[in-house]
Amino acid sequence: MAKLTSREENYSQWYNELVTKADLAENSDVRGCMVIKPYGYSIWEKMQAALDKMFKDTGHENAYFPLFIPKSYLSKEAAHVEGFAKECAVVTHYRLKTSEDGKSVVVDPEAKLEEELIIRPTSETIIWNSYKNWIQSYRDLPILINQWANVVRWEMRTRLFLRTAEFLWQEGHTAHATEKEAVAEAEQMLKVYAKFAEEFMGMPVLQGVKTANERFAGALETYCIEALMQDGKALQAGTSHFLGQNFAKAFDVKFATKEGTQEYVWATSWGVSTRLMGALVMAHSDDLGLVLPPKLAPIHVVIVPIYKGEEQLAEISVYANKLKETLQDKGLSVKFDNRDTHKPGFKFAEYELKGVPVRIAIGGRDMENRTLEIARRDTLEKQTMAQVDAVDHIMKLMVEIQANIYNKALKFREESTYKVDTWDEFVDAIENKGGFVLAHWDGTPETEEWIKQQTKATIRCILIDNEKEEGFCIKTGKPSSQRVVFAKAY
Repeated sequence: MAKLTSREENYSQWYNELVTKADLAENSDVRGCMVIKPYGYSIWEKMQAALDKMFKDTGHENAYFPLFIPKSYLSKEAAHVEGFAKECAVVTHYRLKTSEDGKSVVVDPEAKLEEELIIRPTSETIIWNSYKNWIQSYRDLPILINQWANVVRWEMRTRLFLRTAEFLWQEGHTAHATEKEAVAEAEQMLKVYAKFAEEFMGMPVLQGVKTANERFAGALETYCIEALMQDGKALQAGTSHFLGQNFAKAFDVKFATKEGTQEYVWATSWGVSTRLMGALVMAHSDDLGLVLPPKLAPIHVVIVPIYKGEEQLAEISVYANKLKETLQDKGLSVKFDNRDTHKPGFKFAEYELKGVPVRIAIGGRDMENRTLEIARRDTLEKQTMAQVDAVDHIMKLMVEIQANIYNKALKFREESTYKVDTWDEFVDAIENKGGFVLAHWDGTPETEEWIKQQTKATIRCILIDNEKEEGFCIKTGKPSSQRVVFAKAY
């Protein structure tokens, strides 16, 4: 099995090779779009299942809205359309016809749509057009809806999972009677995302608020979780937006209050996407392949027989299948790889590449001694132990591996976070160290943009509940009461 380019040699190439060689995804013939392969999609399904439960536990329901959005809908919210105008894919015709030479099909010029349709880049407009019909009274509120869907945002420079023209995601859209309720919803969903990232993905995140320059188009406030990848770049892993009454006003969504007055509804939206797949790869994996947290691994345990002849394989198979059944009864996904087309060494490398948390090897001598070899993917440690102790040990390993993956990522983030007080210190940290850089900023978009132009570093977030710390802006020298988080980012 061909080795991966090392992370140190070329991080970008390592990532691209790993995503394809581990059978997560591949580029399609449609420019900018990807094919998510079964192994990659099974990880996404685990993410979906965990998030979906968390959404429903907080009172949300799933629904589905059209893929196509009339162009006029986007025109109703000026900031929103401005934010997405350059990324929109537009449908102009509704029919094809055979070409004059009969060898191909062409767009029928007579089949032009009266109004162009936009393939959804996000669904605020089409959903709020529906909410207009759903909401008349305070009794109809709150509305807590989530949608699992695909979206299209036209991209010229793409990268599997991280940035593609079409991607999968979930988008929550909620309507509330008061500003306080809407803000509480946006903050609650940020915490849901942070909990998922840390407890399921094993990926520590910072929780914060975006600057005005970095807010979602049409939002009054954007909350975010930011993760640090192994190359020292930040990745925005999820966002939750307080939309105020902007979309309610754009679509004239009012409700009768208890007092009998008419008020505009307050709104939120929030989402995460298959970008989390890229984050999962970059946060934990190594030069041998994926390192998957057990809570998201499609296969928890793989059993590889090492045998000479059919008789020995048959003996090993009886035990292996019994062990497999016992582990499955305890909720684990187990594969017994008895293929005779590949040698054990190939299989070991294959499952290391795929990030299977635990590998069990059983040979003829193991059957005689009633032992087996257990290897854990996160540390590559191997241990020979009695078969009778295997099940309990493996169940404990699932917990240990999940915790170890998180703690390793947390340690890396802590070691890659720097406080700086001067421009020279800032440039050195950004250019030579990477990671999160905590620095004072004067609060102006002009300074924020200037720093971005000079260093390509952006303000990832203003930390929530961050302690006040008096200082001076690294560019202007103006007094500042709080540090913000800078980093280069994906």
